[in-house]
Amino acid sequence: MNLEENTCNPLNVSEQKNIGRRQFLNKCSTCAAGVILLAVPGVTAASKNSVSILQGLNDIKDAKKIFIKKGTCSQALFFLLNREFGHIKDIEERAIDPLAGGIMQHGYQCGILWGSAMAAGAESYRRHNDQSQAITQSIKATQQILEAFVKKTKTANCIEITNIDFTKRFSMLKAIFNMGDCLRLVDKMAPKLLEVTRESLSKTPIGLSGQILSCASETVGKMGANDEEMVMVAGFAGGLGLSGNACGALSAAIWKNTISWCRKNPEKSPFFNEDGENTIRVFEEATGSEFLCSKITGKTFKSISDHTEYIKCGGCEKLINTLAQTKVS
Repeated sequence: MNLEENTCNPLNVSEQKNIGRRQFLNKCSTCAAGVILLAVPGVTAASKNSVSILQGLNDIKDAKKIFIKKGTCSQALFFLLNREFGHIKDIEERAIDPLAGGIMQHGYQCGILWGSAMAAGAESYRRHNDQSQAITQSIKATQQILEAFVKKTKTANCIEITNIDFTKRFSMLKAIFNMGDCLRLVDKMAPKLLEVTRESLSKTPIGLSGQILSCASETVGKMGANDEEMVMVAGFAGGLGLSGNACGALSAAIWKNTISWCRKNPEKSPFFNEDGENTIRVFEEATGSEFLCSKITGKTFKSISDHTEYIKCGGCEKLINTLAQTKVS
């Protein structure tokens, strides 16, 4: 597809930054779903007392409570699955907050999916010494996560699940009254996605050989990511599990830049942060505000090998390099 001929996507917010919602969230000192935390005085997603807040919550059935304490569905699922696998990654979990609401509130894939996919990647890295095997299993697990989620919700997108367009004025007020639906979805999906992830990662990688690549992994790799971080985002490939949805390289770059932001701002919520917003602005300029992988690439990937070959042959190279240049120190 020729991006220059692309008509304006209805989810494009490059010209519609809503100061009202930003001020609203900042005053609440919360993030994504954090508007509900107005009823929990003193609790924020970036609270230095987060460890004590979470004491006594030791089961996947605590999903609703974790969601409330953490403030976003993306961080809640990343945390929940990490905890079940026995590894908590505080900064990395906080840094996924901007993906709640569908990639900085643009409405694309639900934060539950982004958080679960990253947890699957983190566990895949721990299970495999070979980087290509770890990337393969991360992508496959993400595909299973997406399949289970869509079976329940009939869609992958936040905007279609919540019926809330976060670019509109007063959308956050609407979110307050609808937050119960998100809480119930997290509560319902967390055990299922943990089961799916465990089952997928327990399988022996077969049918693939040689170097396996993920566009998301390549992006953060060019931004200075280590091997673990590259595998953590691997499942974002091809629009999340090769599904052709919103760009996984974009989400990976936002997350990587937000890690740096979180280290500089340990007491603040990263839900809105200038580094993430700059990353998405650069992306919109490069793609003409087109977010969907299938439209950016002009294809839907049939397999992991198909995606790998596309990247090896220079597919999305310009976009990957452009996103990598947004790196912050």
